[in-house]
Amino acid sequence: MSYRRGSGSSTAGRAIAVIADVMAFIIILWILMYLFDANRGNELVQFVQDSARWLAGWSYDLFTFDKAWARVVAGYGLAAAVYLFVGHAVAGRLRHS
Repeated sequence: MSYRRGSGSSTAGRAIAVIADVMAFIIILWILMYLFDANRGNELVQFVQDSARWLAGWSYDLFTFDKAWARVVAGYGLAAAVYLFVGHAVAGRLRHS
């Protein structure tokens, strides 16, 4: 039986990277829906907005730009970037341990 050292941490690293990607995707999807003025009465749009707001709760309204679109892009964009950076950094560390 062949056992590869670190295969469990490699799998965990991949899982963390995928989770971070999905979280960032939801946030970026909401940014795009907001910028393209998606119908907020639509259930999918509401779900994406609620999910993005929950994921980016710590960075929502962090910036006080005059334009609402700039606040959305900066606040939610920061959350997406942090999830991608931290998620992939942790995944990389797990893969190389």
